[in-house]
Parts: sequence; C-alpha cells; structure tokens
Amino acid sequence: MINIKGTTICAVKKDGITAIAGDGQVTLGESVIFKGNAIKVKRIFSDKVIIGFAGTVSDAFALSEKFEEMLQKYSGHLLRAAVELADLWRKDNARKLDAMMIVADKDNLLIVSGTGEVIEPETGVCAIGSGGNYALAAARALLEHTNMNAEEIVKNAMKIAGEICIFTNHNLTVEIID
Repeated sequence: MINIKGTTICAVKKDGITAIAGDGQVTLGESVIFKGNAIKVKRIFSDKVIIGFAGTVSDAFALSEKFEEMLQKYSGHLLRAAVELADLWRKDNARKLDAMMIVADKDNLLIVSGTGEVIEPETGVCAIGSGGNYALAAARALLEHTNMNAEEIVKNAMKIAGEICIFTNHNLTVEIID
C-alpha cells in the first residue's frame, strides 16, 4: 500500500464562494517523490460538489467512491451523504480507511474522515494532509487580515505550506464553487 504523505488540501469559504486547493506531490516513504502532478481535488455530481482527498492512495479512492455513492443515493444532499457515510462505520463496523476528504457544495463545507467523523469547520477554513496545519494557519491569517478572495487565500496558503512542508509541492489544482 502506498501512503500519500505528500498531500495538502486547503479550503476557504468566503463571501458565498468556496475554493479548494490541493498540491500534486505523492511521496513514497520518507525520502522519495513518487509523483509531482497528482490530481487530488476534483468535481463530482455534475460539477456541483468539489472533493479534495488525502491519505493512503487506495483508502483515499475508496473513501471518495463511497462518498460519491452516498451523494447519488441522497440526490446530491451533501450533508446527508456525509452523515450517512459516517453512519456506515457506526452501524456496519466498516473497515477504517486511512484517508480524509474535504467536501463542499454551494452551501456546505465539511471534513469527512475514513473513520466516521464529519466536521464542519467553524471559521469556513479547513485543511488536511501533511502540510494541512501550515495551510490552515496561513489561510486563517489571510482570511482575517487581508481582503483576498477565497481563491487567492487558498493559493497563497498552499504556497506557504509548500515552502514549509517537504511533503507538499507548488503544483496546485484549484476548484471553485459558488
């Protein structure tokens, strides 16, 4: 199993617009860059939902596929799909997945874990992955102390994370939803 250590995903919701950015680095172990241009942020459900994922490759794909199934089952209702996905772990003792996702639609921004947690960030800013704490700190500061829009904030927060975290690069994928 390949463990994605080189992943940072950051999201910002501001003025009715949500931007999610992810870097492209996949690191094999502690010392090898396996790939530098991976796409870890994508649109799903007829482009109405954005997801960004981090974790072990197979687990990240499994978590995003399970979430997409729930989204289809519940007609695109993001919060319900996330809660029902988390409910799988409570009821069915589903295998814990070593992965996390940030998911967003026009109304909601959530963190969904592969162990059954669903968290709504209180500030409209969240980040996951190896450089997540760096990106989160940068995004919170930029949100509070600048007039940048959501897209500018995530791009700059990811740039800062990439300058600090050796598992994060500057090859970004950014998706916006409003």
